[in-house]
Amino acid sequence: MKPQIRILLYSILFFLYLTSTTFFLSIGQKLKTDPYITLGCGFALFNLIYAFLALKWKPLLNIILAVGIAALSLFLALQFTNLHLLVNYDPYQIKTAIFANALIAIIFWEIVYQVKNRIK
Repeated sequence: MKPQIRILLYSILFFLYLTSTTFFLSIGQKLKTDPYITLGCGFALFNLIYAFLALKWKPLLNIILAVGIAALSLFLALQFTNLHLLVNYDPYQIKTAIFANALIAIIFWEIVYQVKNRIK
């Protein structure tokens, strides 16, 4: 896949992560579930769509990577916000968590893509 296409897909994925967070949180409130589970499932859904449409690898590999990256990026984003590095700019650390989650997920997708290409 060309770098320009990957950058475009990552930009779309980043935009989806940023814009859909409030939607997933509102669904979690209506269903009365843990917000982290709701966000993880929603982001895993986006990752699945990205993996099947863009990467087109084996289905089991797509599913494992999509769920794993969603869970790991959400966990690492929460750990990043616990460092309280940007408290002066974002007192409640909400925007920091959302941006960190999106960036970490995209970084992991690029790492997986590069590893997969090196193995071929």
